[in-house]
Amino acid sequence: MSTEEYENVQNADAQANAQADTEANEAPEVSIEGLQAQLATLAAAYESAKEQSLRSQADAQNARRRAEQDIEKAHKFGQEKIVNDLLPVVDNLERALGTIDASNEALSAIAEGIQLTLKSFIDALARHQVIVVNPHGEPFDPNLHQAVSAVPNPDVEPNTVINVFQKGYTLHGRLVRPAMVVVSKAP
Repeated sequence: MSTEEYENVQNADAQANAQADTEANEAPEVSIEGLQAQLATLAAAYESAKEQSLRSQADAQNARRRAEQDIEKAHKFGQEKIVNDLLPVVDNLERALGTIDASNEALSAIAEGIQLTLKSFIDALARHQVIVVNPHGEPFDPNLHQAVSAVPNPDVEPNTVINVFQKGYTLHGRLVRPAMVVVSKAP
């Protein structure tokens, strides 16, 4: 770079600095009212952004909680279809036991085998929170029982289960199958 070019750059810098000083001195007057209005606008924008941030955090937390609840329900009640498929097997084992003549010595070993199979089956279901609903003698509960018929019976109170056609089952407290029952009614 030559000396002449160096002097031109120095002069250009000096002129730019002088112009900046002139513009700074010519800056418009800022009023207190204008600054207060600007401050109020900024404060309102800050509050709005803060509220939106809190709502976004709450929405995210609610979505996370719902997802956790859905996962928990899927773990608890994901077995419901297979339980519904296995309950007829329990019913058939109970029917088989009901048809075997207990006085016949030749059938006693078969009855004992079916009884042990039924017991192990019910125990396996119980380990997975499948509970039997056998309401014989209890008051009728439409949330757990399905009334097949109502029979007049003066010996028991009205709306009492007097016969169970088919036991009901719950899975983790949720009804899988209602008990099919006969209910007493006033004569």
